[in-house]
Amino acid sequence: MEGLLTELNNWMWGYILVAALLGLGLYFTIRLNFAQFRYIPEMFRVLFDKRAISAKGKKGTSPFQAFAISTASRVGTGNLAGVAAAISVGGPGAVFWMWMVALLGGASSFIESTLAQVYKVPNKDQYRGGPAYYMEKGLNNRTLGIVFAVTITFTYGLVFSSVQSNTIRLAFERSFDIERWTMGIILTIIVALIIFGGLKRIAQVTQFVVPIMAIFYIILAGYVLIANIGGIPQMLSMIFQGAFGFREVAGGTFGGMILVGVKRGLFSNEAGMGSAPNAAATSEVSHPVKQGLIQTLGVFTDTLLICSATAVIILFSGEYTGSDLDGIQLTQLAFETQLGQWAAIFIAIAIFLFAFSSIIGNYYYGETNIEFIKGSATGMFIYRLAVLAMVLFGAVAEFGLVWSLADLTMGIMALINLYAIFRLSKVAYAALKDYSSQRKQGKDPVFYQDHLPGVKGMEYWHRDQTSEKEH
Repeated sequence: MEGLLTELNNWMWGYILVAALLGLGLYFTIRLNFAQFRYIPEMFRVLFDKRAISAKGKKGTSPFQAFAISTASRVGTGNLAGVAAAISVGGPGAVFWMWMVALLGGASSFIESTLAQVYKVPNKDQYRGGPAYYMEKGLNNRTLGIVFAVTITFTYGLVFSSVQSNTIRLAFERSFDIERWTMGIILTIIVALIIFGGLKRIAQVTQFVVPIMAIFYIILAGYVLIANIGGIPQMLSMIFQGAFGFREVAGGTFGGMILVGVKRGLFSNEAGMGSAPNAAATSEVSHPVKQGLIQTLGVFTDTLLICSATAVIILFSGEYTGSDLDGIQLTQLAFETQLGQWAAIFIAIAIFLFAFSSIIGNYYYGETNIEFIKGSATGMFIYRLAVLAMVLFGAVAEFGLVWSLADLTMGIMALINLYAIFRLSKVAYAALKDYSSQRKQGKDPVFYQDHLPGVKGMEYWHRDQTSEKEH
């Protein structure tokens, strides 16, 4: 099965997705006049804007708090295990192509998150939205929205949950010598208690601890970088030489290096995949572009800062050459080499919290999209059983099989979303033009549906529904 998945991935990623991700990212970058770079100062201005108003006119979560929470949630399997997998397969040069996915993907992220805000719908005291919604309302194509909803439910709710449980098992196997079936059963029981038993407190505790662990990981990575600061130029040289080196071209590994760099970059920062817009739509902002800018900054922070820190530490260790370790175990070894055995244990505990919280988050992604299709108690029950089965499967399966399955479903999901945001990109361009015009007038931009005449499907941005923003 792994061989079949590898063949499908080589065809899809080698011929379609690398071109689509990088090509559309470049196209959006040019059409937006390099907005993801020009608006970096504005991203920080919006980030520290204290005038965040909730739907009821009360102060809600500030943009900075929301950004900090989302950044902490991004620190996880992609940053720790995904980077290691990219380097072990593609060498140092793969890191460069992870950067390229982030730099060009920033434009894709801006468009999809802006569209999520434009087409969001009010739901009691919160909002719902994302690709399924802008496909239905923007493209007037509910069928495509349902196809995407099914795809993201399968990708995140099922396959990515198996990736997370696989990463937890590998980390605990190395640090605590826990047998894979034992770890799989323990994980499955805890997840079952939450999604069937309603023990949300476990998830709440995890979500509270995760940001603390994420901050500590960043501090730890920063310490290693400072301790080896003299070697950073050499590491950067290895990355750039590896990305364009004659050795890779002559050895026939150049294309594979780009492929693995793009795949792992997308898994980490999710730019253009269609997952982040589901969260972006729930935010309270006075203008859709604000959320587009904040999500773009999140992509840059995830890959250019956190993934780069992990990559340089692995390269410092030198353990990526000739090692038979997979993913998170390679990251553990790199930290252990730099800081001692306690660091590998810390990584195991941290990745348990990161990955476990991701399993719960992935489950809710699927639940939301099942409700978009049609709320059904029977369908939800079957979905929950499938989630548990995939958590157990991921914990006992081999590393390569789990990641190959994730690459395939992630690729299908990204293609559907990229098609939709390409078709709707004019709406995002117009929203940015409206935002820029107001900023030039010295205003804090406010958006209403009549700012985009001719654009249909906006349910929230009526003046009567959003008048409180003016206060």
